[in-house]
Amino acid sequence: MGTRGSNLALTQTKNVVSQLSKLINEEIELEVIKSTGDRITNSQLYTIDVKGIFTRELDNAVLNEEVDFAVHSLKDLPTELDGELEIVAVPERESPNEVLISSYSWEELSEEASIGTSSLRREAFCNHYKKNVNIKPIRGNIDTRIKKVIDGQYNATIMAEAGINRLGLTKYIKYVFPVEYFTPPAGQGALGIVTRSDSKVWNDLKKLNHYQSSQEVLAEKTVLAELGVGCQWPLGVSARVNNNELKLYGILLEKNGKVLSEANVTGSISDAEKIGKEAAKIMEDYL
Repeated sequence: MGTRGSNLALTQTKNVVSQLSKLINEEIELEVIKSTGDRITNSQLYTIDVKGIFTRELDNAVLNEEVDFAVHSLKDLPTELDGELEIVAVPERESPNEVLISSYSWEELSEEASIGTSSLRREAFCNHYKKNVNIKPIRGNIDTRIKKVIDGQYNATIMAEAGINRLGLTKYIKYVFPVEYFTPPAGQGALGIVTRSDSKVWNDLKKLNHYQSSQEVLAEKTVLAELGVGCQWPLGVSARVNNNELKLYGILLEKNGKVLSEANVTGSISDAEKIGKEAAKIMEDYL
């Protein structure tokens, strides 16, 4: 199994190993592979036009049969994979929500406050809510970014709740934003297990798929693919399943916080791709 070397990546991967070990009677070895994104530590990610910045090296290892499969944070995966690769499973999703890490409440953050983020989407949402705060780049793994806030280098940062939950760091969460207020990127909170279409472990990996989670992600990623935007655009999209109904909300902003387009689409869970395409069409018409 291929994985990045961060604490979060290893934790996520070991969770998958634990689930898979119950299905197959084989030893599973971890191969740590460093990504391009891990090597770049001093730039805003949205200024770097590199697809699969956190996933490409792992996927190449799968293609070259150096590893049998890789575990990714699904939000990092590009909308199109190499033709010989596929996302064979999406395990049950963690929270997709964004959270505030700070000793201050969201309302208390004033014009003098500094918020650390390297996400154009998060920056756009701060501008949308007219926070007028000082946006400063922040890089590093989850532990590093939290420590920078605790040490006073920043007054706050905004992060994905899923990673914090997985690492057991929930005590640092000041506030959980509703997805309609601070809308996450497509796939946030979900993992994607990538393998070759002819992989010997394809059938075993497929058993790890959680249908509701995979359909939510399919709807969200379809919006991304249809609009043809990546991290260079402040796009938030969230699909949630309730019984057999899937509700999708998407919002596209300008960097200054102006809303360019929004969409709300509801339908059957089995029509996830169709719902994503319909939402993208609505949003595209307002661009």
